[in-house]
Amino acid sequence: MTRHAIVTGASRGIGRAIALGLAERGYDLALNDIAAQDGDLGETAAMIEALGRRCVRVLADVSQLEDCRRAVREAVEGLGHIDVLVNNAGILRLAMIEEMTPETWDQTFAVNTRGVFQMTQAVIGHMKERRYGRIVNIASLAARTGGPGQAHYSASKSAVVGFTRVSSMEFAGHGITVNAVCPGIILTEMGKNNLRDPERVAYFEKITDVHRLGQPEDVVGPVAFFASDDSAFVTGQALNVDGGIFYS
Repeated sequence: MTRHAIVTGASRGIGRAIALGLAERGYDLALNDIAAQDGDLGETAAMIEALGRRCVRVLADVSQLEDCRRAVREAVEGLGHIDVLVNNAGILRLAMIEEMTPETWDQTFAVNTRGVFQMTQAVIGHMKERRYGRIVNIASLAARTGGPGQAHYSASKSAVVGFTRVSSMEFAGHGITVNAVCPGIILTEMGKNNLRDPERVAYFEKITDVHRLGQPEDVVGPVAFFASDDSAFVTGQALNVDGGIFYS
């Protein structure tokens, strides 16, 4: 039976890599992003269709509850059912604590944390009816150890790890696992916020055991594992995918 997955924030970066990686592994996809990213989302969809997989696009803002409910409805209507939810959508706008506005704090949590909650809440009834589900939340190494200008981002991703743990407790009896992946320094548009000069690049290359920065494709394998039946006895975990920066 073909598995079906919905990936949020799938227009580029890690989200696009995950969507393509799942398609290469035989999944049909529902791709989500905001309307402003529709062009890039269309490119992702074309790549997936070129691989011979079915694909539907769902424009929705995960910070908005009704958008999340509609996104899941459209995904189910387009694919027939959803087996996997990958909560990848996220934002990072650097701001030092003394200068940060409440609006910046709230917007970060609205997308990074509330979006995970709302998409999970929207899909969980469908998964419980089918007695099967895999939820993979994309957190961040910032949940373990952030950096200056990332207090809001670090806090939001720490909350995702906590949410993962408790939701795994609530859903495990229904055949549903919930796990998180914590990427380190990944070369995406958002990740480049940490790479403002050559010295920063050299620093992260030095402290990473494999002595290189991550590519979006480096995140795919761990997500695919959590999305598969191979991980049926793994739930409530948060896996660092950082080349060996942090150990816990």
